[in-house]
Amino acid sequence: MTHKTDMNIFAQLESEVRSYCRSFPTVFTKAKGSKMWDEDGKEYIDFFSGAGALNYGHNDPIMKEKLVDYIMNDGITHSLDMGTTEKATFLKEFKETILKPRDLNYKVMFPGPTGTNTVESALKLARKVTGRTDVISFTNGFHGMTIGALSVTGNSFKRKGAGIPLTHTVTMPYDNFVSDELDTLEYLERFLEDGGSGVAIPAAIILETVQGEGGINAARYEWLKKVEEICRRWDILLIVDDVQAGIGRTGSFFSFEKAGIKPDIVCLSKSISGYGLPLALTLIKPEYDIWEPGEHNGTFRGNNHAFVTATAALTYWKDDQFEKKITKQSERLYSFLEDLVASYPELEGQVRGRGFMVGVCSAKEGLSEKIAAQAFERGLIMETAGPKDEVFKLFPALTISDEELEKGLQMIKESVEATVNPKELVTNG
Repeated sequence: MTHKTDMNIFAQLESEVRSYCRSFPTVFTKAKGSKMWDEDGKEYIDFFSGAGALNYGHNDPIMKEKLVDYIMNDGITHSLDMGTTEKATFLKEFKETILKPRDLNYKVMFPGPTGTNTVESALKLARKVTGRTDVISFTNGFHGMTIGALSVTGNSFKRKGAGIPLTHTVTMPYDNFVSDELDTLEYLERFLEDGGSGVAIPAAIILETVQGEGGINAARYEWLKKVEEICRRWDILLIVDDVQAGIGRTGSFFSFEKAGIKPDIVCLSKSISGYGLPLALTLIKPEYDIWEPGEHNGTFRGNNHAFVTATAALTYWKDDQFEKKITKQSERLYSFLEDLVASYPELEGQVRGRGFMVGVCSAKEGLSEKIAAQAFERGLIMETAGPKDEVFKLFPALTISDEELEKGLQMIKESVEATVNPKELVTNG
């Protein structure tokens, strides 16, 4: 008889800071592709994908085989930034498969293996390059939980966790933050032009092309293009945080490709390893790579297991077939959500996002959380986003089958129905 884990062990021994286990109160034992199973054998469709760290699903067979072979042959696990065969292989493949076809020229930096660390390195480098201190970020932006990354994050709850004033940053309104009519970049430019605005010329502007934790807000391509133009005009470095929106999540490998821009610095983590292993990259235009040796370092930046799986993951991008699959299923996702909002006016919903990074914002307080909870009961793992958790968020694996996708969408429809139209108990007199 299989021993079952007592859920109380987490409450007794783990910190109160734990989060996702409260939303998904079960003990998981196995995962494959777009499915997970708990100790009771219940099957779940995964529309969470490790908050974007599992864009290729769980335990991808090609990556798993490469990793197991590497481990069994005593491949190096830890190497800091020493030269290893696997790091060299990854760098060459990344250049040939990703950078060269997109006409992008970046040096690759391996900071500590987290999203917040690649952001920290980007902010430090921008200040070092320009000699300026301030950074402009945007409302509802989320860039990580360490002090520098928190300083450019909009969420007040997360900012308070720093315990100290977060300085040397200025927050500007994101695209459509106020209304569709207000040009938020005209507002930004006025601040830069006017010596009385109190806003100094910054070292950098940092943004997400689609804001994940901030509520699945997708900036228009023309807005992104204009941000780049402003940066060029004022000699400001443009940092794109592609930690969550990148690696195919919004349709193309980099989320900024269709906007036709070329950021000065790009932050990658989450799905860059392909397998859920810790890895982060900071991509830097060569002219700005002015680090002194060891000026930004980290004990675990040489994660060779992640290099193995990251190289294997690049095979998905050898031709355009994978991107075409994402585009086709993205259209299905978006049309499903539009139909859902139209069919259930009680949602007071608005469809948001791009690609496989979409959701519905409900004007009714607490409704999105209830829908996500209903989905979990039915066997679908889905989270919420936004300052008030007002968006239920669809993050399927990019490798999901049409059948699994449809099954998950049906569960969402049932969850919305059960939430907005709960069945009343009928009694016979």
